[in-house]
Amino acid sequence: MLEIFKSTDEKVLEKIDKISKGCWVNMYSPTQEEINQVANDAQIDVDLIKDALDDEERPRIERDNGQVYIIVDFPYITHDESGFPIYETIPIGIVLADDCIITVSLKDSPIMEEFRKNRIKEFFTFKKTRFALQILFVISSYYLRYLKQINKKTNEIEREVHQSMKNKELYAFLALEKSLVYFTTSLKSNKVVLDKILRFNYLKMYEEDKDLLEDVIIEKTQAIEMAETYRSILNGMMNAFASIISNNLNIVMKFLTSITIILSFPTMVSSFYGMNVNIPFQHSPHSFLIALLLSGFLSCITALIFWKKKYF
Repeated sequence: MLEIFKSTDEKVLEKIDKISKGCWVNMYSPTQEEINQVANDAQIDVDLIKDALDDEERPRIERDNGQVYIIVDFPYITHDESGFPIYETIPIGIVLADDCIITVSLKDSPIMEEFRKNRIKEFFTFKKTRFALQILFVISSYYLRYLKQINKKTNEIEREVHQSMKNKELYAFLALEKSLVYFTTSLKSNKVVLDKILRFNYLKMYEEDKDLLEDVIIEKTQAIEMAETYRSILNGMMNAFASIISNNLNIVMKFLTSITIILSFPTMVSSFYGMNVNIPFQHSPHSFLIALLLSGFLSCITALIFWKKKYF
């Protein structure tokens, strides 16, 4: 998909048909024809676009012939077969070409929707440096938003697992832990890119741009700390709840074993009185009642012993 936008003097974002000076080219899941078209019109290397379409590409920043190329990871949500949300990260490329700014990714995201709907204050397509920093800031904000969702989901599963003896909740915890691993790795790599921008002057920045970059770094640092904290909490909860589930199962098995032992005495007594051999009280007119009383007595004594030992 290829979209081209340009800010007007009235601060309105309008869609245009061709690449022109000061425009924004947004690409997600582009075809080879669209890649070649943008590369030719913007006079950039095709590989700069293709690199961002590799989901294993690591965050980095490069500068060549006055053009700056930034790759960072942004978060997105998918769902598994049961509908449970899975949080992952994929790269997005930001190319600051001579006449335009280009964003490239494998998937569309609500992050780009924020700009397409012109919801970002002081957003202009012709202010390339500020636009790039605003993208990085919104990405950091979405990391924080999704981390809060993960924490909320963790609390919901925690309430369910107290009464559960199934593996469903542990699988959910495992999926969330996997998401936090992705987030932590991507956030740390993104922060390295931001530190390079701050130290090595890859971008020409005004004072307000530097303030925005510092805000992005602060947001990124906070997201890293949150991800690591939630991951540590989740690890401890998984270990604790695995023990709880195992302990709940042991309690149930102990209860069922105790009941089985108590009920075995009536079976045993009736089995003895069913034998074709001489047994006590076999000729008594109250032999059946005696067998019942004996069975009940043994079962009650056993139940009392188990109760005092807190077997149930």
